[in-house]
Amino acid sequence: MNAPATESAAFAPLRLGRITLPMPVVQAALSGYSDLAMRTVAREHGASYTLAEVVLDEHVLQKGKLRRRILAVPEHDHPVGGQLMGSDPATFGRAARELVHAGYDVVDVNFGCPVTKVLGRRRGGWLLQDPDQALAIVDAVLQSVAGDVAVTVKMRRGSDDSPDAETRFWTILEGAIARGVTAATVHPRSVEQKYAGPSRWPFLAEVKRRVGAFPILGSGDLFSPFDVLAMRRQTGVDGVTIARGCIGNPFVFGQVADLFAGRPARRPTMAGQRAALHRHWQIAVPFYGGERQALPHVRMHAIKYGQYHAEPLFARERLVTMRGPEVFAALVDEVFADRFDDHKPRELRPEDAVVPALQSCGE
Repeated sequence: MNAPATESAAFAPLRLGRITLPMPVVQAALSGYSDLAMRTVAREHGASYTLAEVVLDEHVLQKGKLRRRILAVPEHDHPVGGQLMGSDPATFGRAARELVHAGYDVVDVNFGCPVTKVLGRRRGGWLLQDPDQALAIVDAVLQSVAGDVAVTVKMRRGSDDSPDAETRFWTILEGAIARGVTAATVHPRSVEQKYAGPSRWPFLAEVKRRVGAFPILGSGDLFSPFDVLAMRRQTGVDGVTIARGCIGNPFVFGQVADLFAGRPARRPTMAGQRAALHRHWQIAVPFYGGERQALPHVRMHAIKYGQYHAEPLFARERLVTMRGPEVFAALVDEVFADRFDDHKPRELRPEDAVVPALQSCGE
């Protein structure tokens, strides 16, 4: 059993197969968000490990532009995990092998997505209702990967609040551990909850007590570096996976490191936000094949950055007018101008946390 963590007790380094995470504070797999540009910017701001967007196993195997994009892992994009979702063990296994061949450092199995369309196709969180099928998928992935990279699982605490759902959760988690997965990320909301209501951190503490030394990463309601420290202190998890809390906010990873080191965390300056968005654009344009193709993706991120602006309503009003790539640079420079902070970084406070909306698979 882990001893209760103190507020200043930083995470120990975490080994996932061939990679070691010095500080296991992870950028989650976020549908529609965690593309190469987001991962790169997060890594450059202190994320020790990032996950690509969750992808269907079928899409990994179907020839075409999407498959080429999924399997493109440039040299600078490490360490990176590929998260898969599907329902058929054989297809899942073949797709996992393709991710290994492409250069992903970890294969992550999604048993957590609560989106209705996903559940209707017996994928993601639906599999928490069927331990036999879920563990058959784990078996297929482990056999296909054959030890070349780590295999991890992402779970919610159950399909609903019933005792039977909790029993199935433990059957799947303990079965996956026995089969040889390297770590698990647990989000302590049920699939039925989707993103509503608070996540139950005491459940994470129970998971950690029950599995002992096996690595557990916590997820859910991590919207600031103070939340990361609180989850560590209250649950004893071995790391965290930040989802909504890092969209438009790559600075959270450095803020966590500062707090664990005993330094005050700082709000990002206008210059820092501006530089991060320009860097995001620089990577997104070649990734998507041109400025016009990249704009919808980067615009979405820019609006999220605006939530962390000194004047968020002004930032949103201006950023939503971004309709063409020719205005991107000038609009970012205008919205994130130095006049809003006079180059003076301000100390971050717990009440500065932003709680963004998310309607897709992320937590």
